[in-house]
Amino acid sequence: MPTVSIEAMNKHLTEISRCVSPGAIALLILDAAGWHSSPQVVVPENIVLLPLPPYAPELNPAENIWEYLRGNALSNCVWETYEAILDACCDAWNALMAKSNVITSIGTREWAQVRI
Repeated sequence: MPTVSIEAMNKHLTEISRCVSPGAIALLILDAAGWHSSPQVVVPENIVLLPLPPYAPELNPAENIWEYLRGNALSNCVWETYEAILDACCDAWNALMAKSNVITSIGTREWAQVRI
């Protein structure tokens, strides 16, 4: 989504809901962004929202993705233009998206694993 808003959040939830297997429940871990907890957010029945406690970035797997990108693709660089920054960020993101095993290792949380 090009912007963040309650409307964007609702569209995002609708799309996630559409992709959840029949009979399954998706658990979404959310930070404290205002549009995540608005009473105007429409949560589909097959989604459960789990808000993170405030000031706990170490619990948010997305924070580790940003740290990985900064440390492996976007550090020690100077760009001449805003467009060059956008290009570098897009290239870093697309390179990471091609490495699903890296994403899994970065985002996995022991406490979030299913115990069988």
